[in-house]
Amino acid sequence: MRIGELAARTGVSARSIRYYEEQGLLVSTRTASGQRIFSEAALERVRLIQRLFDAGLSSKRMYELLPCMTNPDIRTSWLTDRLREERDRMAADMAQLAHTVSALDRIVDDMTVDEPAGGPAARAAA
Repeated sequence: MRIGELAARTGVSARSIRYYEEQGLLVSTRTASGQRIFSEAALERVRLIQRLFDAGLSSKRMYELLPCMTNPDIRTSWLTDRLREERDRMAADMAQLAHTVSALDRIVDDMTVDEPAGGPAARAAA
């Protein structure tokens, strides 16, 4: 199938599909005129790539993981360990963001003053 059909059937833009191919996540063949042709298997591959992006994985990490994810014969504990590492990294990032939000909330609370009726505009006019 051509890139437009793959895009339509997966709901992913042709631009994204070209990016996946550039990153080595997706493979196509080329016609004599240079048009990309994708196999039916590309449908599931694109859907898996989308799921991994939704889960916060980078294309670099996907490049490492996809061979193990798509071939049951080579699935190993290595794959599970890498996915858990990604989850743990994201959880640590979330904890840091929660700490940052709390710190900002404290600053906002410390800076909050009671506004006179009419707010800053009324104060400026006075």
